[in-house]
Amino acid sequence: MNDQNTAPKEPSHSHETLLAAGWELLDTGAFIELVGNVYVKQDGEDIRYGFISGQKHQNRRGVLHGGVLAAFADRALAMAGRRVNDDMPQATIELSLRFIDAVQIGEFVESTQEVVRKTRSVIFVRGTLMVGPRVIATADGIWKILTPRQSK
Repeated sequence: MNDQNTAPKEPSHSHETLLAAGWELLDTGAFIELVGNVYVKQDGEDIRYGFISGQKHQNRRGVLHGGVLAAFADRALAMAGRRVNDDMPQATIELSLRFIDAVQIGEFVESTQEVVRKTRSVIFVRGTLMVGPRVIATADGIWKILTPRQSK
């Protein structure tokens, strides 16, 4: 992975430019709020999620910490599962990430996701995290569909 620490450049994305480009602010709630603003954009059946990497996300090398990408991937892939799950509660059983390239502070990270399979009890999802056309990570995971009793 290329983790060269380059001086932070002026972000090419801001809250205002994302809203102007058709992105909407997602009401995230709970833990994922620690990532900051998460955006959603729907083009037909295609739904993408994204966030702007910030200073609070950097690791000791000055690039985005992998844990932030893991938390974001978990949320984005889980949201894809919920779309095919009638918004029923679910829990992550497994999440696997492959880090491919570093994210510089100020860059906008987007995810695309695909439900691979849904059974009565689990959902399999895979996704790609990108900065523009550059793939920075791939992920796949399994989510357990919870019954109302299990979700309490």
